[in-house]
Amino acid sequence: MIPLPAPNTITRPYRGLSVQETDLDLTPEAVEAWLLGREVYRRTDYLALRNGDRVALVAVRRESDEPLFSPVVEARVLAAGPEVVFVHSPETDVGNATALARAAQAHARPGAKAYLVQGRHEHVNFIWRPQPVRIAVTEVVPPEPPKFVAMAEQAIAFDEQLPPIELVADVLDLRTLAAEHPADTYLLPCRGAGTHIAGRLEFLDTRPAERLDWTLVGCERSVQFHRHFYGNDAPRVDICPRSTHDLAATAQPTLAKCCLLERGVQQVGSSVVVPWGSNLDEVRGALRMLVGLHPAEQPITAG
Repeated sequence: MIPLPAPNTITRPYRGLSVQETDLDLTPEAVEAWLLGREVYRRTDYLALRNGDRVALVAVRRESDEPLFSPVVEARVLAAGPEVVFVHSPETDVGNATALARAAQAHARPGAKAYLVQGRHEHVNFIWRPQPVRIAVTEVVPPEPPKFVAMAEQAIAFDEQLPPIELVADVLDLRTLAAEHPADTYLLPCRGAGTHIAGRLEFLDTRPAERLDWTLVGCERSVQFHRHFYGNDAPRVDICPRSTHDLAATAQPTLAKCCLLERGVQQVGSSVVVPWGSNLDEVRGALRMLVGLHPAEQPITAG
């Protein structure tokens, strides 16, 4: 018997799903009798049969993958009637599992197993029992919205091999940290974030000429820069996710960044770390590692 799909199954590419209008009574017996021996395209793995408002999702097994068309030798109705929700979502990229899961979530219905989504360019795909993978994204704000989260969203939007992913922003707010460590003057790594904190602000990347009595709000690389510039250390508020989060111990898949990693990605337990100035390929590679898709093209270092 054809097995039930695993949660989050979609067709990749979506040409593997054929949508057919029919006047069949969409019972398992009627559907299977109609399909057995019927020719289907050699890339067709699923059919969505529509009779008015009723829909059945069917998995098929072909006699051969070699000829252009091959007879069906086995069929199984996976879901029908109230177990299937048909969603019209014109902005959804139906080749993307996360986009499909979001469309399904917006139309969630108790008892539903399959969500058929008609999306962008009228293309159709399905997702079976969507269960997005939750990934925490550690980030420092401002700027807002968090740039690192936005980069992860970009990577998810174009990598069609990823399963559905739900990003959970885990932010460290510089303004809150500063308020918890009051000082007359703060030294921040750079002015790019547009941070506004009560008190005088100086910026390490400008290499202030005068060494003031300041509190450094930064990471280990900022400490190294400060020692090089001034020959000593300053009181510090640590903003490095590797210090503020025990990445090696957490069971939650986590995407983090570290200024001490200059290129590539690094796995640390259930977490993956990218450079502070990471590019989109590194973020994408880290996400793939977190969901078990090894990005062979990325340089990987031991954690």
